[in-house]
Amino acid sequence: MLTGWRRNGNGFQFVSKTGSGVPNSFSRTPYGLEIMESCLSCPHREERRFCNLPDSAIGSLAAITSSAAYPRGATLFVEGQPAHGVFILCSGRVKLSTSSADGKTLILRIAEPGEVLGLPATVTGTGYELSADVIEPAQANFIARNDFLSFLKNTGEAALRVAQQLGETYHSAISEMRTIGLSHSAGEKLARFLLEWAANYPEEKGQVRFKLTLTHEEIAQMIGSSRETVTRLLGDFRKKQLLQVTGSTLVIKNKNALESMVHR
Repeated sequence: MLTGWRRNGNGFQFVSKTGSGVPNSFSRTPYGLEIMESCLSCPHREERRFCNLPDSAIGSLAAITSSAAYPRGATLFVEGQPAHGVFILCSGRVKLSTSSADGKTLILRIAEPGEVLGLPATVTGTGYELSADVIEPAQANFIARNDFLSFLKNTGEAALRVAQQLGETYHSAISEMRTIGLSHSAGEKLARFLLEWAANYPEEKGQVRFKLTLTHEEIAQMIGSSRETVTRLLGDFRKKQLLQVTGSTLVIKNKNALESMVHR
């Protein structure tokens, strides 16, 4: 198999000419990513809902998939753009945001590896309802709309996984509305955001350590506040020994105190 990466828009697209044998699991890109060349040999396949399909379904999916690597700041699609297809996020993180006419931006959520991006618009045939921008170097597999819909028609298990993700997207949107609309103060919004971000990490003796690669501006866009307010509040939290911040590593030192700030 002859494999390689070529520049494609604001990313690098994986191209191959199939011969005999099976491709290696990983290859390197200009962004230092370990790129998964074969979904069948992906070590994360079983833990990701849409990827954990029968081998026959994954084989059919691979035949209609185009893979690319993207740097931080790259855009996968823009709000209002006609939905040309979906992106399966293999690695990295992507922020999903919406903007007002006066240029204000609200980040609805951060997409994690394994998610299918652009799903609602692709299924309904409308424009993308959000913009998708890469915040960590990422690999994403693109599937054109007509190919994706045909795949769902022929693969009931995949259609079920899509329905499950759409349900999760709905619940995520409700959670975001609760954070922004029902919180009583910017401090409560930030505390709720930090607790929700830390929920996927283990707690040890009342402390939680995790990576937070978002800028203060991006955090502000997630909680409906300003960058200046987020910077001030993080400083206040540190002075009160609620947080410890070292580079992109954040430690919640007093989880109970943060929880006491949040009105349930």
